[in-house]
Amino acid sequence: MAGRIRGVFFDLGDTLLNFGHVDVASLFESGAQLAYAYLQSLGKTLPSFASYHRSQLWAVRWGYFKSRVTGREFNARALITRLGRKMGHDLTGQQIDELAWLWYEPLSHCAAVERDLRGTLEQLSRGRTLGLISNTFIPASALDRHLRQANLLDLLPIRVYSCDVHYRKPHPAIFRIALERAHLPAEEAMFVGDSPVADVAGASRVGMVSVLKNPAGRYANGRIRADHTISRLSELPALVAGYDGG
Repeated sequence: MAGRIRGVFFDLGDTLLNFGHVDVASLFESGAQLAYAYLQSLGKTLPSFASYHRSQLWAVRWGYFKSRVTGREFNARALITRLGRKMGHDLTGQQIDELAWLWYEPLSHCAAVERDLRGTLEQLSRGRTLGLISNTFIPASALDRHLRQANLLDLLPIRVYSCDVHYRKPHPAIFRIALERAHLPAEEAMFVGDSPVADVAGASRVGMVSVLKNPAGRYANGRIRADHTISRLSELPALVAGYDGG
């Protein structure tokens, strides 16, 4: 094995927060309803809900498509700001953050975490830096709020969201940004994720120790091989201890 692990980084969706199978269209509409009601409470002039929802949905789908073609992430906060201006809304930063949260809130209710995840992270954090690296167009304000509600935010001081740095995993730049913020060389850092391409290949490319979270054995015969495979995050403390000689 390589030397001591001094940093452990995680993917967010379906690694730290397990969303499973969700009805994206229904959740997006629920978020639109919450956002629409919030704008009404602010006394903003609005089109019909159907028109409002349609314009938001088209803009998100277009941004999502472009990000996958270009590998450069878009930020829903900027999208919300732009669409608000088109409707004549002059929103404060706090109001934009609240709108972003309301769009995301229905999905947040679908998330589950492993039993005693906080205990696992606390154990890993002893003498190590923890963080996350996530491909997401959802603004940091909303995701940090969710992590705070899940009682995990304080344990993840390094948080790199693709919508803030524009690069998406598996691009090496997003991993290097996290390593630079943690002041760690790649060989002393571990990355844990559920995607062979985005997480395993991306982390391996920059020299990090790669761990695939694969609870259903979905990637048992995959072409991309991780350094380690786990079913649950609770397996990590023992795995990391092996690098410490413990």
